Amino acid sequence: MSQELILALRELEKERGIPQEALIEAIKSALNTAYKKNFGTSQNVSVELNQITGDVQVFAEKRVSNDVKDTCLEISLDEAAELDPTVTVDDVINVEVTPSDFGRIAAQTAKQVVVQKLREAERSLIFEEFSEREGEVVTGIIQRMEVKTIIVNLGRTEGIMLPSDQIFSERYEAGQRIKGYIYEVKNTSKGPNVFVSRTHPYFLKWLFELEVPEIYEGLVEIKTIAREAGARSKISVYSTDEKIDSVGACVGPRGIRVQNIVNELNGEKIDIIKYHKDPEKFIANALSPSKVLYVDVDPESKKARVIVPDYQLSLAIGKEGQNARLAAKLTGWKIDIKSESQVEEELEYDA
Repeated sequence: MSQELILALRELEKERGIPQEALIEAIKSALNTAYKKNFGTSQNVSVELNQITGDVQVFAEKRVSNDVKDTCLEISLDEAAELDPTVTVDDVINVEVTPSDFGRIAAQTAKQVVVQKLREAERSLIFEEFSEREGEVVTGIIQRMEVKTIIVNLGRTEGIMLPSDQIFSERYEAGQRIKGYIYEVKNTSKGPNVFVSRTHPYFLKWLFELEVPEIYEGLVEIKTIAREAGARSKISVYSTDEKIDSVGACVGPRGIRVQNIVNELNGEKIDIIKYHKDPEKFIANALSPSKVLYVDVDPESKKARVIVPDYQLSLAIGKEGQNARLAAKLTGWKIDIKSESQVEEELEYDA
């Protein structure tokens, strides 16, 4: 060990923000372990690191005795007096026991500790950076596949895209550039885990914020989102300015804005619904593209009965119930859809 180590620790404190005192304490702790590992002993030892010269010394606690039976734990009064003339029997003093070749072991140990601390500091910085970016969309390159999980290179770290975060209709390949929404960042012993998703509803919200200036500026608000990623989504929008058509702003001239989003999602269908405070009107809008004749709501049970023309029943329900299911998610109401003829039959039966 040498003064070069101390200078290096000072540089690390300046460049990486790792406190020199913390590094020295970590090195001392590791040296204690290294000493016991290489010179196995029952002594109560401590390792001291001179913060000016970088020299390392090992000290053992020994009890002063007139009748020494264990030289590892005891020292004679005459020997102890040479170190400290004021000692008496049964006093405990520190005796230097630094092995001749401990300098080499100390240097290796210090290097390992510094490298480990650098790794920890780097992981901490990455965790802090990506924790602050939770809720953002990032672009990365697919690095590899691990079983069904996709690992995305995000630059300073890797993103994890679980099977549930992947759009079922998309095909992913190594080297492919891809966007994903950061929905969670976890700190682990191996570094931060950054979870990204293409199925998250907020991924869709971010795409609209990117494409629609009125949303980004707060003139149009996205109220609710219902999404079955890769198949179909519904979003409800509301304009804070009466002069702005919230749906038209999201569709864009000749539909270019919503088409750009559909292209990013590889053909996922998107219904843009006008939000309304009146639940009856909101539910009717949510069942678009179907026409609705009548909506009857029960606020206590949050159930709505919807009547549609006979020829619109299958459209209102949708393939495998998808349209009705998304409308229910979007509005937060349970929706029971009936055709005109079904209602008439019920009335005749009751009569």
